[in-house]
Amino acid sequence: MIKIQNANEIEESFFYGRNFSESIQVVSDVLKDVQTRGDKALHEYTKKFDQSNPLSFEIPYEVLKNCAEKMQRENKDLYDSLCYSRDLALRFAKEQRKSFNDFEIELEKGLFTGQKNIPVERAGVYVPAGRFPLVSTVVMTVTPAVAAGVKEIILCTPPRVFPGDVNDGGKPYADENIMAAAYLCGVTKVFACGGSQAIAAMAFGTESIPRCDVIVGPGNKFVAEAKKQVYGTVGIDMVAGPTEVFIIADEKANPVWVAADLLAQAEHDVVAQPVLATPSLEFAEKVRDEIERQIATLATKEIAEKSIASCGKIIITKDLDEACVLANKKAPEHLEIALDEGSERERIVNLVHNYGSLFIGHGAAEVFGDYAAGLNHTLPTSGSARFTGGLSVRVFLKTVTTLRTKDGEEGTVKSASAAGHLGDAEGLAAHARAARLRLGETI
Repeated sequence: MIKIQNANEIEESFFYGRNFSESIQVVSDVLKDVQTRGDKALHEYTKKFDQSNPLSFEIPYEVLKNCAEKMQRENKDLYDSLCYSRDLALRFAKEQRKSFNDFEIELEKGLFTGQKNIPVERAGVYVPAGRFPLVSTVVMTVTPAVAAGVKEIILCTPPRVFPGDVNDGGKPYADENIMAAAYLCGVTKVFACGGSQAIAAMAFGTESIPRCDVIVGPGNKFVAEAKKQVYGTVGIDMVAGPTEVFIIADEKANPVWVAADLLAQAEHDVVAQPVLATPSLEFAEKVRDEIERQIATLATKEIAEKSIASCGKIIITKDLDEACVLANKKAPEHLEIALDEGSERERIVNLVHNYGSLFIGHGAAEVFGDYAAGLNHTLPTSGSARFTGGLSVRVFLKTVTTLRTKDGEEGTVKSASAAGHLGDAEGLAAHARAARLRLGETI
């Protein structure tokens, strides 16, 4: 049963980052081994950790296409939903791309400065396929890369046994829905390779899997730790911890909907964190009772029940303003404002500022953001929403700067003169000389 607490009873540790991807020596060993031995090491780890160890890793493009066509024939609702989700996400990502402008401005006479937003050449995407093969993650990780203009998008996902094939030495294959989604979203190449070894392959490159410039996508604690360790060799989106939702609601909210949203988060993982903050004890008790009613018939009851009992909270606040203070301190991955439309809701929306994604109003279910509302569901967790946002076009772009000058113009002369004096002050004689040569001085 979910715990109900007063706001002044909340432990300070509740607001600490919950990062479960602690340094794991096995991950360091895997990374080093794959970097050194390439495909040979990949095969050894794949045989040890995965369902299948295919003879080769790249899944033929025709197989991806066949999976998409099969989905369209046999599960048209899923196919149409996937296409709808892709189209919305791509439209949203393209709007994001427009916000990253290239420009050049004459700051001073003859001194032109600017910026360019250049997409990385090759992006690596990781899509988990363990207990829950995350077909929606293909949409969320690939569409912003496409919108950014990335030339080559590589996708790695854990291998499956090819139908009628053998576990070891068979044809490369993966979850069929993930392969279909990869085809529909425009992935360049898909590799049947999972776990921290897949992250190593995309970070360093092997004989089969090319080295990438950026790696994005969620995964278990081994994948998260691998991404953390390869950062610097490649760019990453973020190191994600367990998922979380924080709902601010008053007594006018629908307890059935709020309970459902809390359970939707809880079913992800036994350490997922569903939280409700409300000034109404009566409403809190209604939600608590509703959780118990709904969880009884939930197919994922075993996971959700553990999450609710160990990580879930309903916090009783003195008012909505205190709920906002707690939310900003927690900086949750998902923040729902379950309030009626009006000036009070608008005021509360303006009070919160630390969150991965914000869902405004009773109808804006967080699950819409997970699947089909254009938003990206790869979001910061464990308090990192204090300093970063979620996966977006930005991750696949390099914002670089440019300088152009006109000799003899006022701004160029002043810049050269200032650079000379600053070079002198720092004791960097060559710097000062390089500037003053532009002023006509001789060596």
